[in-house]
Amino acid sequence: MAEITYQPLRIFNTLTRKKDLFEPIAAPYVGMYVCGPTVYNNVHLGNIRTFLSFDILFRYLTHIGYKVRYVRNITDVGHLVGDGEEGEDKIGKMAKLQKLEPMEIVQRYTNDFHDVTAIFNLLPPSIEPTATGHLIEQIEAVAALIDKGLAYEANGSVYFDIIKYNEGGNSYGKLSGRVIEDLLNETRELDGQAEKRNPLDFALWKKASPEHIMQWDSPWSRGFPGWHLECTCMSSKYLGKQFDIHGGGMDLKFPHHECEIAQGKALTDTEPVRYWMHTNMLTVNGQKMSKSLNNSFLPAELFSGNHELLDQAYSPMTVRFFMLQSQYRSTLDFSNDALKAAHKGYKKLANGLRIAKMLTYLHEEDIPTDERKKSDVEKTIEGFYAAMNDDLNTAVAIANMFNLLKYINMLNAGQLKSAALGEAVFTSLIENFIIFFEEVLGLKEEPAEGQAILDGMLNLYREYKLVRNYEKVDEIRSYFKNQGLVIRDTKDRIDWAYEE
Repeated sequence: MAEITYQPLRIFNTLTRKKDLFEPIAAPYVGMYVCGPTVYNNVHLGNIRTFLSFDILFRYLTHIGYKVRYVRNITDVGHLVGDGEEGEDKIGKMAKLQKLEPMEIVQRYTNDFHDVTAIFNLLPPSIEPTATGHLIEQIEAVAALIDKGLAYEANGSVYFDIIKYNEGGNSYGKLSGRVIEDLLNETRELDGQAEKRNPLDFALWKKASPEHIMQWDSPWSRGFPGWHLECTCMSSKYLGKQFDIHGGGMDLKFPHHECEIAQGKALTDTEPVRYWMHTNMLTVNGQKMSKSLNNSFLPAELFSGNHELLDQAYSPMTVRFFMLQSQYRSTLDFSNDALKAAHKGYKKLANGLRIAKMLTYLHEEDIPTDERKKSDVEKTIEGFYAAMNDDLNTAVAIANMFNLLKYINMLNAGQLKSAALGEAVFTSLIENFIIFFEEVLGLKEEPAEGQAILDGMLNLYREYKLVRNYEKVDEIRSYFKNQGLVIRDTKDRIDWAYEE
C-alpha cells in the first residue's frame, strides 16, 4: 500500500462541474455506488468502458489506503424499452422472444456479464444487489414519499411530484443542467401522461397491464417498481442516506441520476451523493457506436476478430490497455489502427513486467551513483501518482509507466547498473512498476501457453542450437511466433518475450 504525501486526489464532480478535492464522509471508509447492467442481452463495450473506469477508481482508492465498499447493482426489472415511462420491460420482452421465464433471461445474461468482466480482469464489487431482491424497500420508499406529499397515486400507478419537490427549495435538473421550463416545452404527449399532474413527473410504481409478465402486489396495484427508484433504495440500504461516490455512463445523467437525487433528497432531506462521476461514450471510426450502423462490437467478436470492421482479433488485455489510454471523461474512438497500437504498447509493458520480476539488485562498490537517473526514476513514480490524483488520468499515468520501462530495459541490457540507482531507488522502481501494472491498472500477462511448456521448448531450442540443427531451431522460432511470442537470443541468455 502506498503512502502518498504529495498532490491529493481530485475528481471531476458532475454536480459542481469542476474537479473537487476528494474528502470522504468518514475516511478511511469510502462508499461507492455504480449503476450496473440491465441483464436482458449480452454486455456491450460501452458498458465495459464504464465498469472498467470504476474498476480503476476502486483499485486506486484501495491502493492509496481507503477501505471501499463498492456496490454495483443488477437491474432485473423495471427498465422499460426506450428508457421511458411506458412500454414493455426489456427483460420481459426478451423472455417472450426466447420463450423463457424472465429469471432465466436474468440468469443467462448475469452470467455473461460476470464472465466478460472476469475476462477483462475487473474486480467484483463488495455487494451486487438485484432490484427484485429489494422490492420491500422500494414499496416502503413509495409509501414514505406519498406520506411526505411528494408522490401521488393515479389509477394504480404512483408518480413523484416534481413541482412540489421544487417548491420545497429543491432544484430538479441541477445535475444535468436542465431547466424545468425547457423540459416542459420538450415533453411530448405520451401514453399515461394524462394521469400525471405534470408531464415531467416520473413513475415510482407502475400498474402492470395484463400482458406485462413481471408484476408484484403493492398497496396501490399489482405492478412493478420504477427504474430510478431501484438504485435509490439499493444505494441507501448499503451505503447510507448520504455516501461518497455515485458513478455511471453519461447517458444516465438525465433522467436516471437526476431522479435519484430528487428521490434521495425527498426521502431523507439530505443530498444523497457527494461526488457524481460519469464516463464518456465510445465511438467507432468517429461515429457513435450503435447496432443500427452495424459498428457495435460484443467482446466475443473483438476476441475472435469475427466482425466486418475488424482486421484481426484483439486480446482482452489489449482492449483494456486501449481503454486506459484515454481519460475516462474523454470520448474514446475505436479503430483497427488504435487497437494495433495498443497491442504493441501493452506487449512492451508486459515484457517489462516479466523483466522486472527477474531483476535483482547487485551491490557494486566501484559503480558511482547516477543522481540524474535516480532523480528521474523518483519523479516518474511521483508523476504516475500525480496523474492518477488528477481525476484518474490513466493516459498520463501510462506515459510515466513507459518512462519507468526505459530504465527496466536499460538494467536488463546492462546499459545501467542497479548500483548506479542505489538499492532504495532500484527497489522502488521494480516494486512500483509491478504494482502500477497489476494492482492499479489491473493489467495481467497473457501468455498463450503455460510457463512449463515454454520453458521446455526453450530447452529444446538450446539443445538444437548447440548441435547446429538449424531446421529445428527455425521450427521452434515459428512455434513461438504463432503464439505471439519471440525468442530473444543474446550472448548472456536465451529467453522468450511477447512480440511487440
